[in-house]
Amino acid sequence: MSTTLDLLTNKETLPAAGTVVRELSGSQAVLEACIAEGVDTIFGYPGGAIMPIYDALYDYHDKLKHILVRHEQGGIHAGQGYARSSGKVGVVFATSGPGATNLVTGLADAMIDSTPLVCITGQVFAHLLGTDAFQETDVVNITTPVTKWNYQITDATEIPHVLAKAFYIARSGRPGPVLIDISKNAQIQKFNYEGYTRCNHIRSYRPKPIVRKEYIEAAAKLINEAKKPFVIFGQGVILGKAEKEFKAFIEKSGIPAAWTILGLSALPTDHPQNVGMLGMHGNYGPNVLTNDCDVLIAVGMRFDDRVTGRLDKYAKQAQIIHLDIDPAEINKNVKVAVPVWGDCKETLPQLTQLVEAKQHKEWLALFNQYTAEEREAVMEAALFPKSGEMTMGEVIQQLNELTNGDAIIVTDVGQHQMVACRYAKFNTSKSNITSGGLGTMGFALPAAIGAKFGALERTVVAIIGDGGFQMTLQELGTIMQTGLNVKILILNNRFLGMVRQWQELFNDKRYSFVDIQSPDYVQLAKAYGIDGSSVADRTDLRAALSTMLQSSGSYLLEVMVGKENNVFPMVPQGCSVSEIRLK
Repeated sequence: MSTTLDLLTNKETLPAAGTVVRELSGSQAVLEACIAEGVDTIFGYPGGAIMPIYDALYDYHDKLKHILVRHEQGGIHAGQGYARSSGKVGVVFATSGPGATNLVTGLADAMIDSTPLVCITGQVFAHLLGTDAFQETDVVNITTPVTKWNYQITDATEIPHVLAKAFYIARSGRPGPVLIDISKNAQIQKFNYEGYTRCNHIRSYRPKPIVRKEYIEAAAKLINEAKKPFVIFGQGVILGKAEKEFKAFIEKSGIPAAWTILGLSALPTDHPQNVGMLGMHGNYGPNVLTNDCDVLIAVGMRFDDRVTGRLDKYAKQAQIIHLDIDPAEINKNVKVAVPVWGDCKETLPQLTQLVEAKQHKEWLALFNQYTAEEREAVMEAALFPKSGEMTMGEVIQQLNELTNGDAIIVTDVGQHQMVACRYAKFNTSKSNITSGGLGTMGFALPAAIGAKFGALERTVVAIIGDGGFQMTLQELGTIMQTGLNVKILILNNRFLGMVRQWQELFNDKRYSFVDIQSPDYVQLAKAYGIDGSSVADRTDLRAALSTMLQSSGSYLLEVMVGKENNVFPMVPQGCSVSEIRLK
């Protein structure tokens, strides 16, 4: 009878009595692990070093759905979209060398946005490691800075234990990407497979900090004494599956709440205490009143520079309470008065129990006053223009009316992203999917593919700029081959719009290499068997959007919008959030 090396204790253990031992290859063990972890969809691209796993996959096609992408970057962004819409771990396969290095951008994106992924890469035979063999790269050292954990397997007997650990690390605590590199000999190697046991503990790894009652009590005391408390919330609410707990907290406390772009959809956008978006292109009131509140409660967000502006002028008047599962984020950027470590699904109910029921009507009315000012100065022209070129805002407004806030919206990066995040309406959590911390152009199309596979019953609309679309447009081939129903909405302003806006405002309109030409997107879509149309007149917009949404399959709609429309409000770089500009 074979023995197994326990990776947690470094001790050899015998299989339990009654264990059924089968002889499997390392490749088969990889797929058995995926099935045991509840994986139903894998995104990937085959190649020489991972070919044994793909050969094994041939016999598992009835248990595991594999989506052949057109580029490994498309595969990992699809994995991210799947994870974000489903709440499950995304799984990605790639081969060695360029296949593995093509994952790096997506790994970095997933790392900073806390997206759970398990990426499995093939590697050259173990005896060739370090010889500069064909398609060999040191993927472990390359990906160490952009993964939560990575590991190289050269012996098949390690596969069940390592993959159990990989899935546990990816999904637990603050989620993130994990990469497992498996040499070709380990994929081929036969061994006595004794079954798969999911991991639920790793010595020295504490995914959830111990909740300290004294900090909960101190936070509640500050909140109860506050005259102008303000909640800012991020994706931690969604990742912690704490939407109900968060809603109960703000409704009992009566505190106005604003969101980061990754926190968007954790609270319905029409909730009376939802006062809007924080940050560089956020709403007027939340930014200005950040520097007026007396207690600032941050829930599951990391005080990113796009939210804080100048740190030396950020909320200096306020006592700050920070609820976060990752202790490394607390006091990293902003000094806090009360740190509340722990999963917000656990900490929020405890805090809610101790806070007093209040309404803060006058304080909330001040936010509404700023909203009215912003509506008059910015929003009316952006959402309901009477003449001139179409605006991105009116496209989003029309989309809201047609989807009733029930669609999953996946955005790329740029002006369209900020406009969509500002104006899109959401009723349901896990409905806003975007590249937040890394700002990865080319994210939206493959992420929308993954999002659809993660939520097949929901309408998925990818909103993309003409620049970002051209970075990963080859994934139209993935849509063609799978027959997937994804709606693609290109807002075409014939510029790299966000860069152009900065050049206009801060570089005296020195438009340096931002004027970008595009192909005929409708004809391009047709080449991939996807219906489409282009609209340049606002009188045709609503009908075109309706046609897109009602089409039975994927559809590409190009909307020609103003070339030099800017996104306002805006906090200029190097300024305080209270120095936000309306124009």
